[in-house]
Amino acid sequence: MSAILHIEDLHTHFTSKEGTIKAVNGVSLELGEDTVLGLVGESGSGKTMTALSIMQLVPFPGKIVQGKIVYDGRDMMTMGERDLRKLRGNEVSLIFQDAGAALNPVVQIGQQVEEVMLEHAPVTKRQARNRAVELLVQMGIPDAAKMLDRYPFQLSGGMAQRVLMAIGIAQKPRVLIADEPTSNLDVTLQAEMLHRLRLLREEAHTSILLITHDLGVIAQMAQAVAVMYGGSIVEYADTITLYKRPLHPYTWGLFQALPRMDSPERSLQPLAGTPLTMLDPPDRCPFLERCNKAVNECRTEPRPAQVELEPGHYLACYNPIVPVG
Repeated sequence: MSAILHIEDLHTHFTSKEGTIKAVNGVSLELGEDTVLGLVGESGSGKTMTALSIMQLVPFPGKIVQGKIVYDGRDMMTMGERDLRKLRGNEVSLIFQDAGAALNPVVQIGQQVEEVMLEHAPVTKRQARNRAVELLVQMGIPDAAKMLDRYPFQLSGGMAQRVLMAIGIAQKPRVLIADEPTSNLDVTLQAEMLHRLRLLREEAHTSILLITHDLGVIAQMAQAVAVMYGGSIVEYADTITLYKRPLHPYTWGLFQALPRMDSPERSLQPLAGTPLTMLDPPDRCPFLERCNKAVNECRTEPRPAQVELEPGHYLACYNPIVPVG
C-alpha cells in the first residue's frame, strides 16, 4: 500500500530558560492511502504536537529541528508559506482538539465555516453560505442557518467541536488529521461523528490520522495503530495484531487499564508513575522509569530504534512482552 503521508525522524523542540523541551523526539510514521491510522497515547506523549508539526503550525517558540514530512511526494518542510496556505484546509486538513482556542471568539460561526471554501474553491458567497448550512446539518446541529450568525462563546463545547469538524471536512481533503474529534461529545454524538468520518473515507477516499486516547474508538475506526510515548513511536502494527499481541510494556499497560466486557470481574491495573517530562530527556528508553520489565540493556543503551519483529509489526523495546499461547 502506497503512503500518501510519510514522516521520518521528526523532532520538534521548544527552547526555554530551563532547557530544551523535546515535544516530538524522532517520530516516524506512514499514512496509507484510503486508510485510518490511529495514534494513541497518554496526554503529554506528543500526539497533538506531532499533528501541529505536520501542518507546520508549531506555536512559538517551538521549532522543527529535524525530519521529513512528505505529502503525496511533496516535501512540506521545503514549501513556502503561500504553498502551505493552498494545502492547509484543502488537501490536508486538521480538526483541532481545543475548539475554544481554535475558533475566533469575535468572528461569527458562518464566516469561519465559509472562509475555507471561499479560500480554496471557486464559489460565491451565497454558495459558501448554503454549503456551510449543509455541513452544520450533517454535524447534527439544530437551527443550522441561525447558528451561522452566532459567536463561538455562545456555543457549548460539544457544539463548537462539531463546528470544527464541519470546517475540517468542508473541502473533502485527501488527508484529515483528527485530534481528539470526539472528546467533548456524549456517546450518541460521538457515534455520529465517527460515522461522518467513515463516510468521508468511503466517499472521498480521505486518509485519516485519528489521534485519541480512546482505544475503543481506535478499534472501531483504524486499520493500523501507532502507540506514542515520550515523543516517539514505541509500537506500530495493524489493529488486529496490536490488540491481540501487544509487545511493548507500555502498550500492554494501556490494555491492562481498560475494563473488559468478557472479564467484568478482572481488576484494573493502572500504569504506575507519571508520564515522562520532555525537558532535556536522557537518550534512553522513555518508558524506563515506569517499566516493570526493564533490564540492564534498557539502562545502559541509547533509546531503542524501531525494529520489525514480524511483518508490519514494529517495536522500540529491548525486552518486549512475550505473547501467551
